[in-house]
Amino acid sequence: MPMNKPEHLPELDAADHALVDGVLARQLRPLAKTITLIESKREDHKARARHVLEALLPHTGGAMRVGISGVPGVGKSTFIEALGLYLIEQGLRVAVLAVDPSSSLTGGSILGDKTRMELLSQNPAAFIRPSPSAGSLGGVAEKTRETMLVCEAAGFDVIIIETVGVGQSETAVAGMSDIFCLLQLPNAGDDLQAIKKGIMEIADLIVINKADIDAGAAMRAKSQMKTALHMLRPASPNWTVPVLTLSALQKQGIADFWTMVTDYRKAMQASGEFEAKRRHQALAWMWDLIDAGLRSHFRSHPQVKHELPGLARAVEEGTTTPSAAAMRLLGYVEK
Repeated sequence: MPMNKPEHLPELDAADHALVDGVLARQLRPLAKTITLIESKREDHKARARHVLEALLPHTGGAMRVGISGVPGVGKSTFIEALGLYLIEQGLRVAVLAVDPSSSLTGGSILGDKTRMELLSQNPAAFIRPSPSAGSLGGVAEKTRETMLVCEAAGFDVIIIETVGVGQSETAVAGMSDIFCLLQLPNAGDDLQAIKKGIMEIADLIVINKADIDAGAAMRAKSQMKTALHMLRPASPNWTVPVLTLSALQKQGIADFWTMVTDYRKAMQASGEFEAKRRHQALAWMWDLIDAGLRSHFRSHPQVKHELPGLARAVEEGTTTPSAAAMRLLGYVEK
């Protein structure tokens, strides 16, 4: 359901009004310009972005937020394109966002994804956008969250949030999605030891992709995954994590996947966990931003900037302890 209207909406200038009106009118150019404004590091742009987001906030919250992750080579791009095209056939509008910690240096996987998802990227009911990390996982999560809200205000029914692999970014994506889906390969049985327990614990749905290559291997992987899940404590008493086999390349099993997603949403809404999860995510987001703001304020302090290089060398050389150096630097900020 859309979020409640803020008590006090900011005054917008003509340019920002045009952005808000364009986003609400589902126009791609104002949507792209708004996201670019959100990603800007200029202080005046940050202030404008906050005002635009607050104006759009009453129109957000209506989309299903789907997090997708999996090891490199699992076929995420093929799966997302197949899923996106299927959803569009059902009359839905789809936005794909990418969380890639390496995007600021290499362009990340989204550039390759956008090329591989050629049919989806050309569909007028779809929108594909990367989120730059600026060298920080927190930066990725922050901008992706805000981009997600803008896409919701633009009327997209499903927001697919993609990560590049199994790692820290999965926790960030799970913290902003309604359902977190982990993709695995048919021969994943031998790789179970390499999968972090934490990733398995936050998965709401597990998919064995490329089942058309070796149906027997896919079924064995499914069985092994189910066994592994039985050893983990379920995140919700109202949902047992299912394991599906499908072939995104052959468009087999996509409808079953989406049925499972809608079943999950119904179960979570019936128990009240769906909205509770979103409220918890919003509060966690606030604290993430506070932490990031305090870190930025700390590093920009004149005395900290002056003393930090020398103290960092002293810690590395063992001539002072990390705790002593930290307390000295924090002392400058407390004054």
